[in-house]
Amino acid sequence: MITIGQLAKYVGVSTKTIRVYHDKGLLPEPDRDASGYRRYGADHAVDLIKIRTLAEAGVPLARIRYLRSATDEEFQRALREIDDDLTARIHGLRATQGRLRRLAAGRLAPLRTEVGAHLADLARWGFTPRWVDLQRDLWILVFATHPDHAITLFHDQAESLADPALRKLFLAYDHAHDLDPDDPRIDDLAHRIAEAHRARYGPDEPPRLDTASEIPALIQGTVNASSPAWQRLDALIRAQLDA
Repeated sequence: MITIGQLAKYVGVSTKTIRVYHDKGLLPEPDRDASGYRRYGADHAVDLIKIRTLAEAGVPLARIRYLRSATDEEFQRALREIDDDLTARIHGLRATQGRLRRLAAGRLAPLRTEVGAHLADLARWGFTPRWVDLQRDLWILVFATHPDHAITLFHDQAESLADPALRKLFLAYDHAHDLDPDDPRIDDLAHRIAEAHRARYGPDEPPRLDTASEIPALIQGTVNASSPAWQRLDALIRAQLDA
């Protein structure tokens, strides 16, 4: 028989942790001996090791208490479920580790092959390096934060740029960067873009990220901050589409 301090040392937990397990009903608390000390036996050590292992695996204490009284079949089934959850968490952590290492190497995220080809097309069509870099950062962000929706958004933009008339409008947007915000060409371009948007989508909404996402506002805010002309162009387009 051993004391609580010795039990804690053998199993590798603190005495405070053992007392928490007593309070939560996870580990039976032995009676005091004639000297007033609580003495623990091998059964307590085995039980404590089981509890500690489950807790380290991320199992909530309430579930551990349930498992302490579960049948052997229920316990084994629960262990398999916990193992599956751990495997999924390990895969997620490895993916996070990979992103951290790419970040440390100056590579935020790998771009899909088709996105890379699209960026090469932008340069070939006459878009400025500034615009190509902006699009690259945009797609890195969208694919990283919304992988399930990003490909739909990307295909929509790629199809738009495959249309020479729409591509001309995108090029005009790109080259409006250095215009004076009050240049009348800004007003004309906003009108043409709004009309092209209505012609392409009609009464339907274009593909978007979910309404709770802050990414679209972040992206547009970054775009607008780089050019007063782009900021006014965005405001005019929104006003005309809302009219």
